[in-house]
Amino acid sequence: MNTVLKIDDRDNVITALTDLKKGSSIIVQENTYILLDDIPQKHKFFTQDLQKGDPIFMYGVLVGTAQEHLLAGRLMTTSNTKHAAQAYSYKPHNYQWSPPDATRFSARTFLGYHRPDGSVGTANYWLFIPTVFCENRNLDVIREALHNELGYAITDKYKSFTHRLVQAHNNQTNLEDVDLDTFTSTNSHRLFQNIDGVKFLNHTGGCGGTREDAATLSRLLAAYADHPNVGGVTILSLGCQHLQTNQLREDILARNPKFNKPLLIFEQQQIKSEEQLVIQAIRKTFQAMVELNRIERRPAPLNKLCIGVKCGGSDGFSGISANPAVGYAADLLVALGGKVLLAEFPELCGVEQNIIDRCGDQNSAEKFIRLMKEYDAQAHAVGSGFHMNPSPGNIKDGLITDAIKSAGAAKKAGNAPVAEILNYTEPATRAGLSLVCTPGNDVEATTGQAASGATLILFTTGLGTPTGNPVCPTIKLATNTRLAQQMNDIIDIDCGTVIRGKKTIPGLGEEILEYCIRAASGEVVPKAVKLNQDDFIPWKRGVSL
Repeated sequence: MNTVLKIDDRDNVITALTDLKKGSSIIVQENTYILLDDIPQKHKFFTQDLQKGDPIFMYGVLVGTAQEHLLAGRLMTTSNTKHAAQAYSYKPHNYQWSPPDATRFSARTFLGYHRPDGSVGTANYWLFIPTVFCENRNLDVIREALHNELGYAITDKYKSFTHRLVQAHNNQTNLEDVDLDTFTSTNSHRLFQNIDGVKFLNHTGGCGGTREDAATLSRLLAAYADHPNVGGVTILSLGCQHLQTNQLREDILARNPKFNKPLLIFEQQQIKSEEQLVIQAIRKTFQAMVELNRIERRPAPLNKLCIGVKCGGSDGFSGISANPAVGYAADLLVALGGKVLLAEFPELCGVEQNIIDRCGDQNSAEKFIRLMKEYDAQAHAVGSGFHMNPSPGNIKDGLITDAIKSAGAAKKAGNAPVAEILNYTEPATRAGLSLVCTPGNDVEATTGQAASGATLILFTTGLGTPTGNPVCPTIKLATNTRLAQQMNDIIDIDCGTVIRGKKTIPGLGEEILEYCIRAASGEVVPKAVKLNQDDFIPWKRGVSL
């Protein structure tokens, strides 16, 4: 395998693919570099001498400036490099794109759930929605009852494990001898074979905040009710909260005037007891699920897929292995007429001009500029900014500036033109690549992608992120093989094969799309789904990076 990688000819830094020792001689494109520091795997060293204030380029874009006199071969650090990004503006640009050869996929289909409005789901879920946080406890009671009895629970092994610990304690035997592997789940059989799960959108909103917060939450919940992966909905309301059920119903119909899924509404203050509320909700939902279970998967063309692309717990390999491979898969799907959703606006800092140049029209470009500048201004107003996005884990693993992180993160979107710019909760209506305004925060971003219509999410990670989504199956891709092996209980695809020289970006991209087809058909279940990683965090449109 190669030991280093120079990504773009314009770059004046090189990435270490393995640990490099001080004094080593590195040859890249007939140039020889003597390392003046140890260069840990995933980190960068400079290819030329720099003066204070000189620009630093990676991925062919400005990612920082030198903070001191630097010699070629020095390690890039947070002390000698500070974030910098290219200024951006709209100017007419004739963007040219050569789509990848998608011939091998042109006649392919997936087995999905066809909805009356023409959308096709990759899963079939029953969804419980509270209009206010006051109903969360009732949802928890209902979740335990339905998950256990209908065969969707995954916690039985842990209950058995705890029970045996109690027995060992009472018998004064060694607790370390109690092994989880001894136990198996007793709820492995699903009653409803055509219903993939019962999901619950617990949240902390609906009342007590601003009316704007409640309105945004209503549009978000409406988007989830209308989601192609959702077959029916039960709504629990207290009655006196800001977010009223009639507002939620209006937002559902505003989003989809043809909405005709089963919609069950229960208002606690109109029912004589909490017990009756729970009993009625369970009974009516069970009856509706009997009918929903009659729906079966049927073939659908790949242009019915809508895939969200997201990264979290990123590392110095994210932008050179998993993200470009996902980007190639994204380009394949766009070439086939499908939809791809890129989120995380704080992680587009530094590549804005590239996004603008790829926009199909001036209105889209200007909408993107407005959303980016408004969002960044909010962050600066509270003493922050997009430049403060990288986490300690990101920095430790080689993402020294936000522009480096962003340039690598944007690789998930491939190279297709931008068809739409979507504000938070706006649905994707055009085939092709769309950008969704969300924070970089993993769960807030995936929550927003599902709201815009993603029916699968490709989630890349270099450090390991155990997250998923209630209604959108989330596929985890490791940027490096070490992570794929260490956390194989949450990782579906190892993209470290690119770093080790075993696979190419196009080859791995095709494999990723193949996996998506299988997951969309229910032939393989992503590990986030198996583990019920149903993370859901509404964004209140405050400052969240």
